[in-house]
Amino acid sequence: MSYSLNSTLLLTILLAIGLFFFLRASSKDRTTIVEISSSQQPVKVLNDLCEWLNLRGWKQIGGDFDQRVLIFNGKVVSSKFLAIFLGILGGFGSCALGLVIIQIYPVLGWWPILLGLIGGPISGSVYFKKSAREEKFELRLISKDDDETTYMRLRAHRDELISLENELGERLNLQSDGSLFKTPI
Repeated sequence: MSYSLNSTLLLTILLAIGLFFFLRASSKDRTTIVEISSSQQPVKVLNDLCEWLNLRGWKQIGGDFDQRVLIFNGKVVSSKFLAIFLGILGGFGSCALGLVIIQIYPVLGWWPILLGLIGGPISGSVYFKKSAREEKFELRLISKDDDETTYMRLRAHRDELISLENELGERLNLQSDGSLFKTPI
């Protein structure tokens, strides 16, 4: 086996590993807890926040008055475009692996190219099934001595918390530690 075939096989395997980790990351739980404060009264902040969540498709499923908790439920829908795109990429990647196998083992004939018929649908369907899930948005009002300031602890998907801070930050005068906008890398 020549050096170019070895390196081509290695790169093709690395591409398959990359696709696997992308599919795994697309379904990873990114629930985050953040503490947010507002200089406005709790009633106004909670009303605006509940209205915003309802407009985005979240439904209130419960809460506890004594613990000052509201719980919302929402459904994350898979992107059909991304599922098709990943299916196409998985199919082409599998065909590329088949071509490399044909070059290494010419005795197999053209059969390894049929890996594209397996890899494409598998990668698209894995993404489509794993990324569709139900998520919760939990809001806990933290009591402090100061009645004019609202302190909340929010537990939800990281992207939803970023959207909340971007869209309602100025209107409700929300302040946090800024950790949502920092990347872990």
